[in-house]
Amino acid sequence: MKYAIRHEIKNRMRIHLAMNRMSFREADILEYYLKSFDEIREVRVYERTADVAIFFDCDRSKILEIIRNFSVEEVKVPETVFEYSGRELSAKYFDKITTAAIIHWGKRIILPFPIRRILDTVNVARFIWRGIKTLKNRHLQVEVLDAMAITSAVLTGDYNTASSVMFLLKIGDTLEEWTHKRSVDDLARRMSLNIEKVWLLTENGEIQVDSSKVRRGERVVVRMGNIIPFDGVVEDGEAMINQASMTGESVAVHKNTGMSVFAGTVLESGDITIRVTRTEGCGRFDQIVRMIEESEKLKSTLESKAERIADKLVPYTMLAAGLTWMISRNITKAVSVLMVDYSCGLKMAMPISVLSAIKEASEYGITVKGGKFLEAVADADTIVFDKTGTITKAQPTVVKVISFNDEEEDELLRQAACLEEHFPHSVARAVVDAAFKKGLLHDELHTNVEYIVAHGIASEINGERAVIGSYHFVFEDEKVVIPESKKELFESLPDDHSHLYYAKNGILSACILISDPMRSEILDVVKQLKELGIKHIVMMTGDNEKTAARIAEQAGISEYYSEVLPEDKAKYVEKAKAEGHRVIMVGDGINDSPALSAADAGIAISDGAEIARQIADITIGSDDLMSLVVLKKISVLLMKRIKFNYRTIVGFNTALIGLGMCGSVSPSTSAIVHNGSTVAIGLKSMTNLIPEKEINDKKAD
Repeated sequence: MKYAIRHEIKNRMRIHLAMNRMSFREADILEYYLKSFDEIREVRVYERTADVAIFFDCDRSKILEIIRNFSVEEVKVPETVFEYSGRELSAKYFDKITTAAIIHWGKRIILPFPIRRILDTVNVARFIWRGIKTLKNRHLQVEVLDAMAITSAVLTGDYNTASSVMFLLKIGDTLEEWTHKRSVDDLARRMSLNIEKVWLLTENGEIQVDSSKVRRGERVVVRMGNIIPFDGVVEDGEAMINQASMTGESVAVHKNTGMSVFAGTVLESGDITIRVTRTEGCGRFDQIVRMIEESEKLKSTLESKAERIADKLVPYTMLAAGLTWMISRNITKAVSVLMVDYSCGLKMAMPISVLSAIKEASEYGITVKGGKFLEAVADADTIVFDKTGTITKAQPTVVKVISFNDEEEDELLRQAACLEEHFPHSVARAVVDAAFKKGLLHDELHTNVEYIVAHGIASEINGERAVIGSYHFVFEDEKVVIPESKKELFESLPDDHSHLYYAKNGILSACILISDPMRSEILDVVKQLKELGIKHIVMMTGDNEKTAARIAEQAGISEYYSEVLPEDKAKYVEKAKAEGHRVIMVGDGINDSPALSAADAGIAISDGAEIARQIADITIGSDDLMSLVVLKKISVLLMKRIKFNYRTIVGFNTALIGLGMCGSVSPSTSAIVHNGSTVAIGLKSMTNLIPEKEINDKKAD
């Protein structure tokens, strides 16, 4: 691809491609291509000018080589990239605003006054009709105020003011709609499915394949805790399925043979085999957008309160205008008051502030499902961490397999991996990875497996009942015994590793020692969370007391609980809430789901269990817990912005109404200043809460 360098500074380059402009599809392909390189940390493609800004962490010659090798025809891009692209949406609204501005000022320059007056009168009728419809619904809202103000301006012959007001109202409505749509679409894209691998059922058993290779009519196995990847019909098994992503209702629905299931819903319990009926568009993007737009979760308490107050203030604005006319008998002064209202600013700035904060959080890899949860994080004084996958790295490794039945360690690891490979847990992945690295094949040896949440797995291998899991599950629930000759070996098991127990026919077969290193950033995260107002930091784990104490001490956490069950975590959260605390729960596993649901704000780790991500209110990246600090900062700053916007809008418009009553400003000036300030506050509310420099510094790290 031919190109020219337009501008260059250290680690940033603006390049112009050898074309006049790019299509939306070409721009999306280029962005996808460039983002596939690890050396490039950020890309901005401008399709109108065929320019691209590249932020990189490598030698500039490497970037130039990447650009030279680019070809639209040769880059293979998943269709979902185009489906979820917001590029066309942004261009549509940009054109809408530009066209409106050109028409407004073009009319003033080109058309004679009589023709402009006719056109303005026609437009006024639209606003009057909006006001009448509002009154018919028995609501006294800003639409009535707009209609009265514009009508009064026309009746007094001030067509320029009427035209300016209508233009500014149109721009304000378009900006609000654009920001809302862009923010909602961005959130929906992050909530849409991103399933890479599925279990395909073939004549030779289950095989794991790329989801893109599955075709209509094929059979896919979905197990407890996983997201259903495609629309389909249940062919075997039964399950309880959480359909919140489709319906907004979190109550699980029973599904069995012959019933339809939908992509994006989650198996809370049971296993099913589905016959795929639809593979394309399985992100369920449109349904998710609709769910978000209809959900009250987008509204924080402060936002809802501001909107209610905005509606309540409309009658007072009308009363002020009426009193002004009665006292002064000056219609111009009354119209100046009518040109001002609180509702416009409050109803525009508040939702935009929230949605922009959600968008900003996404730049840090944080997905927030509504402003309500940002408010909960801002107010939170207690945070509860699950240990595995949160305080630790979620990258556990098998250190050693200790045999208790004289079978070879590799054989025991192979059997354990056969059971663990179907389940979404970091410890299970560690066992499977360890077997893979040793080249241990573990074709299906077992019958149907049963997953017991937070405990382990039960099945049959070669006709023997096999269980694998925690001490509580294996020894207390399953009543497994330790071979008499191996009790001394059992007592000498090291405490500096987590233990995974594997037993067959009620006798302990192996103990798998798991190392799960603590995150290097956890000490700094704990310290900064305390500085940001989190008073109680708690760790909860199913590990034994010694392991829990060691990890808590290393993490700088003074309050911890060991050997807890999922219901224990949820009970702690409920108890803390009953005592008046606002609680955040952070977890990554199926066993964390009850506590995530119970918390004021449940936060899941992005590579954790699907059901945890589905239930959670917020999802953060798995690579760095510092996202929690960023989330807290954004939440606190958002609440400050909402309060500032409220004070500014009420104070500024009250002053403007006062000036109108005194006759110090004309209706035209009043309209321009009021609507201009509304748009200005809306635009300010679209800006990042955390300075751009901090975003780039984080990406550079």
